[in-house]
Amino acid sequence: MEKISIFDIFKIGVGPSSSHTMGPWKAVQQCLDEFSKIHEISGINSIHVHLYGSLAKTGPGHGTNKAIMLGIMGFNPATIDCEKIEDYVNGIKTLQRIIVLEKHEINFNPRENIIFRTREQLPFHSNALKVFIGFGNNEIYEDTFYSIGGGFIVKGPAHDDLDSHPLPFPIDNADDLLNWCKKNSCTISDIVMKNELEWHPENEIGHRLNSIIDTMKKSVFKGCHANGILPGGLDVKRRASYQNEKLISSSNYKSIDEWISLIKSDDHSFKETLNWVSCFALAVNEENASFGRVVTAPTNGAAGVIPAVMLFYLCFCENAKEEDLHKFLLVAGELGSIFKKGATISAAMGGCQAEIGVSSAMAAAALTDVQGGTPEEVLMAAEIAMEHHLGLTCDPIGGLVQVPCIERNAMGAMKAITASQIALASDPVHARVSLDDVIKTMWHTAGDMNSKYKETSEGGLAINIPVSVPDC
Repeated sequence: MEKISIFDIFKIGVGPSSSHTMGPWKAVQQCLDEFSKIHEISGINSIHVHLYGSLAKTGPGHGTNKAIMLGIMGFNPATIDCEKIEDYVNGIKTLQRIIVLEKHEINFNPRENIIFRTREQLPFHSNALKVFIGFGNNEIYEDTFYSIGGGFIVKGPAHDDLDSHPLPFPIDNADDLLNWCKKNSCTISDIVMKNELEWHPENEIGHRLNSIIDTMKKSVFKGCHANGILPGGLDVKRRASYQNEKLISSSNYKSIDEWISLIKSDDHSFKETLNWVSCFALAVNEENASFGRVVTAPTNGAAGVIPAVMLFYLCFCENAKEEDLHKFLLVAGELGSIFKKGATISAAMGGCQAEIGVSSAMAAAALTDVQGGTPEEVLMAAEIAMEHHLGLTCDPIGGLVQVPCIERNAMGAMKAITASQIALASDPVHARVSLDDVIKTMWHTAGDMNSKYKETSEGGLAINIPVSVPDC
């Protein structure tokens, strides 16, 4: 079984889609990197990218063509200035030229060099792309990549982790995780941390966790203070900023920490608390839909659930501690990896149950852990959250991650909180369904699901509310 770090699950990048934006972005960069090891970048005279399956059908709405251009130019999705993305893309469209890896300029017409093959699908995975690099005297360098969800890319079916270094606590499923906790009389976060230490030094783990937390907070804060209409042609108005203005008692704050402190200091009703959770989730996914900076959790389309539940804990739970957020992410990340190993985190393979369902389960587990839940209660919370997302379809209108995707993050956050509360008030000994049972069921459900409900925009709301999405 493959080995997955929590930093594979949580990646800092750019919206709107981990599989349709970040995946292709990384794929073209990997292709160019591998090309550069045997040929000179200066010898390139053309680059063509062909997209297949779901990647082709909803690619324009997800800005896949933009991601490919930014990848060719050599920008890092974790550090690029998101405010300049449109300028970079428009410059290429206007001049019909592109600078490869910031080194070598070639002719490039996005309409001709990026081909959406909507009627073709490659056998391994619905999200597929082929990169063709022309160089020298009519020579072609070609490679095929699959974007398998959450920003993960592979080059074919044989993609097991090649790292043979053994982990102290190998985990293939939830039962493995629980057995390690029992055998060592420790928490889930303890087990996860010991595995992570095999890959990264402790100070680096702390630094990377802090970066993820900081990015999540910033995406919420920015989304709560941005107005206007989301790009893409659906005319979806941002709502998080409006909710923030209604809920906050004062505008006398200048930083994220001051804003969070103000929320914590207010005396909130149950209804206001629910509204804040929705506000947090909407904010992140409005940023994601605007090509803003977010963290895959485990995907971009589901990026709002975990930050919303994390801030629910920080702002509204008794005795909440900032230092507990490391444990929160360790637990959430491990649960995400278990779902990826046992099923999928790709909507193109499993529908939205694979995105919102998984993120809700991750958040439920993390919230239960930091509130003192036992490992059994943590896994029970994850099971409950996923059980009530089974069969959730992915039917984005116009191929955009706006309707119904943004609101689904708010719903996923609410379900995560409810699942955690149920688990903490229950005795897991009497649970009839295990997390591994639900993961197996989720995978079977994904296999039975019609392809038109798997991120193709060929079923559900996408066909009942037809729209024309402009060229991105």
